[in-house]
Amino acid sequence: MANRGLFASAVARLLPRTDALNRAGAAAYAYGPEAKLAQLVSTGTLADSFYAPAEQHLVEALAAARACDPMFVAKAAIYARRAGAMKDMPALLAAYLTIADPDLAVPVFGQVVDTGRMLRSYVQILRSGQVGRTSLGTRPKRLVTQWLERASMRDLMAAATGNDPSLADIVRMVHPKPADATRRAFYGWLIGKPYDLAALPVEIAAFEAWKRDTTLPLPPVPFQWLTAFPLCAEQWGELATRMGWQALRINLNTLARSGAFGVPGVTEAVAARLAVPAPGALPYQLLVALRSVGGGVPLAVQAALETALEASLASVPVVPGNVVVCPDVSGSMQSPVTGYRKGASTTVRCVDVAALVASAMLRTNGHARVLPFAVDVVNCTLDPHARLAVNAARLAAVGGGGTTVSAPLARLNREGAKVDLVVIVSDNESWVDATRHGATETMREWDRLKRRNPAARLVCVDIQPHGTTQAAGRPEILNVGGFSDAVFDTIARFAAGQTRDWVERINETEV
Repeated sequence: MANRGLFASAVARLLPRTDALNRAGAAAYAYGPEAKLAQLVSTGTLADSFYAPAEQHLVEALAAARACDPMFVAKAAIYARRAGAMKDMPALLAAYLTIADPDLAVPVFGQVVDTGRMLRSYVQILRSGQVGRTSLGTRPKRLVTQWLERASMRDLMAAATGNDPSLADIVRMVHPKPADATRRAFYGWLIGKPYDLAALPVEIAAFEAWKRDTTLPLPPVPFQWLTAFPLCAEQWGELATRMGWQALRINLNTLARSGAFGVPGVTEAVAARLAVPAPGALPYQLLVALRSVGGGVPLAVQAALETALEASLASVPVVPGNVVVCPDVSGSMQSPVTGYRKGASTTVRCVDVAALVASAMLRTNGHARVLPFAVDVVNCTLDPHARLAVNAARLAAVGGGGTTVSAPLARLNREGAKVDLVVIVSDNESWVDATRHGATETMREWDRLKRRNPAARLVCVDIQPHGTTQAAGRPEILNVGGFSDAVFDTIARFAAGQTRDWVERINETEV
């Protein structure tokens, strides 16, 4: 056999050469600064991942931000918060802009810092010194003060749930001027200073009275304030009807342990609420709830979670033509999708999200073909009419071992398959098919497929922030990151020829 490297075809030599190594040490293509930042803000949570510690993700995120125009950084922060429902990265970029472009930091703060939790994250990041300052400074202090002044009492009470820093710490930092006696009394109560009992907000006054006599009706305060005290089953049952939708899905096992589902009407009320997902609820969050429920949670409630999961993906678009979805089921995909956090790692793994994307595409595109892969394509038969949770669990249960991103493309080429769209969902850490020179094996196989199917398009969905891809440099290839509903919309738009670059979606964002 002649030396393949010396006698490679002219077409193969035209393929883009690799310019980076991925985390697994294999050849890959580096994202440009904007594409890298886009991936980081859509998938990064500043936690340890399978291949890198949190500190490295932080360093890379700030380096990517510095390499981009501040306006793009601003748009990326807003896109990640609004379209991707991310938290850590938008807060980090909002804090970074206080140094990079203080004027631009003002509108970004208004669109990114939309909850008390985001406010606390923003203040924590600013004071950490990681973005170049160790104190708030004049303008950020004014922004935080304005947030406090404009927040409703309900927002302030929600913000007072959590620490490091607490809302009390923030109030001590910025010294907001109370607009009225009620706000003055609240601040005094919050930071442990003297306050006018008669001016205290009615919610706080009711809470203080309840603490003295827990037989009184439950006060209208965040449920976390109440669960610090012993509660009976009936009180837990009442909380189940009052806490927010997200809190409800997270606390199902707690409600079961407390006996709440034994209270007449609670099971039915909880099931009815859960069956209709809250605005902004992500499919993977429902998968978290489904995977986490214990035996004490009634079957009616579990069924409601499955109904909500189906509903959350109802907007997954139909893509015409021959669609192939390729979820990565290799060993590295067993890691938590949002990274390792001591005592708080999610139970949902990267492979679960990849399986969920594949199952959702199959549900709305019954003609689609699913080719899971690890070292090679893994045979797994799915029923397009089965429940999403069933297909996702079946996919997530297969695989393990090394990663060969090119494997499904090689299978399609061996078959001579007709293809219009290929969607690969992976962490992009391919190494089994590593090449020493020229293009990646994924690009070589894609080029072969493309020559047989001139109109074919390839979407690579990256679900962890590692900064490289196995396919790049061609107009029919889209690299997109994240695991929110925005990914499905981007895939559909790209398949229809409406966009050719993930970064374009971010640039459409208004600041």
